[in-house]
Amino acid sequence: MEDRRHQPVLLAEALAALAVKPGGRYVDCTLGRGGHAAAILERGGELLALDADPEAIAAARTTLGVPSHRGERETVLVQAYFDQLEEVAAGFAPVDGVLFDLGLSSPQLDDPARGFSFAKDGPLDMRFDPSQGETAADIVNHRSVEELGRIFRDYGEEPRARMMARAVEAARPLRTTRQLAEAIERAAGGRGRIHPATRIFQALRIATNRELDRLAAALAQALRVLGSGGRLVVISFHSLEDRMVKTFIATEARDCICPPSTPLCVCHHKASLRALTRKPISPGDAEIAINPRARSAKLRAAERI
Repeated sequence: MEDRRHQPVLLAEALAALAVKPGGRYVDCTLGRGGHAAAILERGGELLALDADPEAIAAARTTLGVPSHRGERETVLVQAYFDQLEEVAAGFAPVDGVLFDLGLSSPQLDDPARGFSFAKDGPLDMRFDPSQGETAADIVNHRSVEELGRIFRDYGEEPRARMMARAVEAARPLRTTRQLAEAIERAAGGRGRIHPATRIFQALRIATNRELDRLAAALAQALRVLGSGGRLVVISFHSLEDRMVKTFIATEARDCICPPSTPLCVCHHKASLRALTRKPISPGDAEIAINPRARSAKLRAAERI
């Protein structure tokens, strides 16, 4: 698989939604290997980019030719989770655009040492920042069956969540991706068209990195750092993320968010966004043929008002 910086997902669509212009200020909240960031810089934008993964920051610094200190042109790369956006963007905001590309990069997925995939055996880590927080192994080996079942159900949308949780408990200790995948496969009675561990690995990755909690916080912060007319663009890869983004944009595009049964508005909420995408934008057949991992991507965009 070609390095993802050569094939960022929905690149043309993201740039169009951001309305990138020379001298505009943009925040890439998920730098990855720098594909979207490079395109923003090529169009003359100033860039602040975040990523929790220190390997991604180091690789993108080389790829983008960005020094480790601020230069004359504003291009700054910061190792940070995107729920630190408002703090990191102090002095750079207000901005003309904020981009989230929520998928894993190919280097992360393909490196067995990171533990994101069961395609190759590796340690059950799954942390975006390997220097902090509990690992996926900590979760599967120390959480109760009830907690594991909730994680598998809520974050993996696994219909047999409790059964899978009991299978994990029975197979402890689990230290590697292959051990976990095999335990899930045994519990499921075989592989099927989609490996039964796929949802479990998604759920554990989300739980390990607190992805949905961080996304909720980051979306609210993005609204606060955007200037008038600034664009929010989010590319998501599974229904939980897309649902959260859809709900956030719909809520912030309304003047009143009181329950329908409330006779008079008491929330005093004012619309701060205008939705630019009534339905999510998905990759075309040509892009999916080049990069099959793009097939589940959905892009939503909104404008600050």
